[in-house]
Order: sequence, then structure tokens, then C-alpha cells
Amino acid sequence: MSTTEAAAWRNPLRDKRDKRMARIPGPCAVVIFGVTGDLARKKLMPAIYDLANRGLLPPSFALVGFARRDWADEDFSQVVYDAVKQHARTPFRQEVWDRLAEGFRFVQGAFDDDEAFSRLAATLHTLDAERGTSGNHAFYLSIPPKAFPQVLQQLSRTGLAARTDGSWSRVVIEKPFGHDLASAEELNALVNSVFPESSVFRIDHYLGKETVQNILALRFANEMFEPIWNAHYVDHVQITMAEDIGLGGRGGYYDGVGAARDVIQNHLIQLLALTAMEEPVSFSPAELQAEKIKVLAASRLAEPLDETTSRGQYAAGWQGGEKVVGLLDEEGFSQTSLTETFAAITVDVDTRRWAGVPFYLRTGKRLGRRVTEIALVFKRAPHLPFDATMTEELGKNALVIRVQPDEGITLRFGSKVPGNAMEVRDVSMDFSYGSAFAEESPEAYERLILDVLLGEPSLFPVNDEVELSWKILDPALQYWAKNGKPDTYESGTWGPESAFEMLHRTGREWRRP
Repeated sequence: MSTTEAAAWRNPLRDKRDKRMARIPGPCAVVIFGVTGDLARKKLMPAIYDLANRGLLPPSFALVGFARRDWADEDFSQVVYDAVKQHARTPFRQEVWDRLAEGFRFVQGAFDDDEAFSRLAATLHTLDAERGTSGNHAFYLSIPPKAFPQVLQQLSRTGLAARTDGSWSRVVIEKPFGHDLASAEELNALVNSVFPESSVFRIDHYLGKETVQNILALRFANEMFEPIWNAHYVDHVQITMAEDIGLGGRGGYYDGVGAARDVIQNHLIQLLALTAMEEPVSFSPAELQAEKIKVLAASRLAEPLDETTSRGQYAAGWQGGEKVVGLLDEEGFSQTSLTETFAAITVDVDTRRWAGVPFYLRTGKRLGRRVTEIALVFKRAPHLPFDATMTEELGKNALVIRVQPDEGITLRFGSKVPGNAMEVRDVSMDFSYGSAFAEESPEAYERLILDVLLGEPSLFPVNDEVELSWKILDPALQYWAKNGKPDTYESGTWGPESAFEMLHRTGREWRRP
């Protein structure tokens, strides 16, 4: 190593600037409310272990569970162990587990139990002293929104929400962020009465996916795409999140929520914002959020809503070679429910870049296959020196960003068919994350939990984003509430006929991934 290289290596400023260096949070503790639920068992606990296994948690780390169960610390440790063994992404290593488990604690109690929260405060203060967690606490509310007021009031009462002596206190909130605009505003006001907005982290796990973040790299690190990423070349944009499963025992939760509130308001509108935003001055949280807010403020539902929206409920049918029941026959679901399992909307983005380009957003359960993708469909070339028979198999060019399950990018374009005749048809050029990189993409919750502990809010929607998303969606929800029963569609298909008519009216059609 040369003298210059050695000096650069020893320079701490260089290390701070080098974004390739892994960032590890300082001493801290995570408290999970709702620790007995599926999210904690399948996602949160395994993600915390995987972070530890990758060397991304500090030695002074603690995990505290809070629930009604009559558990000792050892019982809680066994619950975490079982969750890690079953759901962790990285291999199990005993030495990592032993070190991590030293910081496990459990507090028994209900959300309205003052004494339990006093015990929680005492437990955290003890961990600060014994484990060196330094008063830095993240409170993960993996609980129903109706329980938020009690928990937030208790955190305020016990002083756990307050920041003192340079320490931090943060709250993590799972979706849904309200039920409509009015409830979202009420929820935001409630949370901000206890925690400042800079300490609030609203989890949208889709934003933690590697492919979603690659939208920014694709657009702004490659000169070839940015010049055509606009209304001069793009005919329309389709954003799809399709699931091939039904409710799977979640009927009680899902009834009254529906596909639009569950997916479009958060996941799909966030994907729209990342696709349509202008280039930020930098990738700092404030700059990214500012550009997303500008796009959302300029977005509105296209009208008339009877022609530009669609909703449906799945009926019985065949899925993966298996006969499945319809929504109204699912366990725990009301026979008279008007809750939709399929929703599609048309959004206009009234900016110079996107004027006249419709954004079609759709989501549904029991559709043809599980897939999430963003497709930019381009206009046809203004002049084709071919007769109709030469290009009858040629569609529109498309750039497709596959978010899941096969993460990657596909470019669809026309190419000549080998042979003596001039015949052009669609071909695809494929990029796959799995084959292009040796590194395995981190699970979304790993990235998001790490960002919470680092105080890095880039991937978390702020108040304005949440409220603007509801402003976009609310007119459709209100229209559907006044206009009877959703259409039906057979399980295993791609939605109700009204969704296809939505696009056919303008001479377009949905992609079939």
C-alpha cells in the first residue's frame, strides 16, 4: 500500500464519504408492540437476526417484546429463536444468536396498563445501564391503528417519547396510515403530538425493495433513458401489483379495507411518485421527499370515474390447478360485503413532463399470477417504412421494471425475424438481479429497520405524502361507496371486464405479465 493510499485509509472523513462502506447504527434498543403477531414472527424478528448476522447491528443492542402473554425473558427468547429458525434469510450461527439473545427482554402488559408501561420504562433504563443502549429507543407499533392512541399516550406519560442528553426516540408505524384523508390527518396529528415528524417512520415495505430503489438509478444514472422519460415518447404507464392468493384467513381484517386502501393508497401511488418525479438535487431525504410531494400534488384521478376506475370481487374458479372458492364463501367474510379485492384507477399527472400520459394503477387478489411491475409503454414510431403484413406482430415498445418476484428489467422492442422476408416482431432484452450480481438483495424489512436505527428517512413517506395519496384516492372510494356492488371476476383471471373496458375505450390494453 502506498503512503497516499495508507493516509486515505486512515482518514475518517474518507470513510464517512464512501457510500460503499456499511453503516452501522450506534447503541440502541428496539421495542416491538404486537410481538405475538404474524408480522413480528415472520418479518421483524428474522430481519433483526439477519442484520446481526451481517454485522450491521451494534454490540450494544437490545430487543424488548411487549404483549399480554405471561412470558419470562427466556420464553420470549424461545419465541424469537423459533421465528429465526423458520423465517431468517441468512444461515443460523450460534455465536451470533448467543450474542444477540443476551439483549432480549420481555414486558407483560396491556396497552391500557399504566404499571406495565412503567415496567417497560424501567426495563429500558436498566438496559441503558447494563447493555449500554444509551437511551436510544425505537418503538415499533406492529398493532392495529385503533390501539395507537393508547400506546402513544403511554409513551408520552412515561417520558419514553422524549429525547434527552443527545439520545433519540423514534416510532415506527405500519400501514394502513388512516382509512381516508380525514382519518389520516387525525392520525398524523396524534402521532406528531407525541413525536416530532423527524422521529416518525411510516413503514411501506415496498419502498425497501432493491428494485424499487433501482428506479432512481435507472433514471438518473443512465443518459439513454432520461431523454425519453416523458410525454413526447411515453404513451401510458401501467403499475400492477397482482396476487394469486385469496384472503387466506384474513377476512376479518380485510373486510372494510379492500384492495384500493390496502395497496393503491400506499404501495402503488409511491411507485407512481418515484416513476414520475423530477430529478432531485441530491438523494438526501429532504430532496427526495420534496420531489415526490410535487408529483403527488400535481396528480388527480381522471374522470369520469365510471369510465376510468374499476373494482371487483373474485368468484370461484381455478388457481394453479386447484378449485378455489369465491370471496363471499371465504371464512370470516360477510356475504353482503361490498369490499373489493380488485381495484384499478386512472391517474393524470398534470406536469409538463407527463401532461396527457395516463397512469393506470391496478391491484387484485386471485389474479393470473403473483407479480409487481411498472411498465412504460411507448408511442408507436410516427413513420414505419413497412407495410401492414411486415409489422402485424409488432406491438408497442415497453420498458418494464419487475419489482417481484423475478426482480429485474425487461426492454421490449421490434426486431427482424431471420429469413428472406422483411418481418418484424416483438423481442425482449432481459436484465435479472439474480444473475447479474453475486450479492443477494437484502430483505425489505432489513433495510427499513436498519434505516430507522440510523435515522435515515429517505424510504419512509412523510405526512404530506400520506395525505396527498388519500386526496388522489378518496374520490374513487366515495364514488364506489355510492354506486352499488363491485363487479365479479373468476379466480385465476386478470380482473373484471370493466377493467379491460377502462383501457379499451382509449385504444389501449392491459399487459398480461
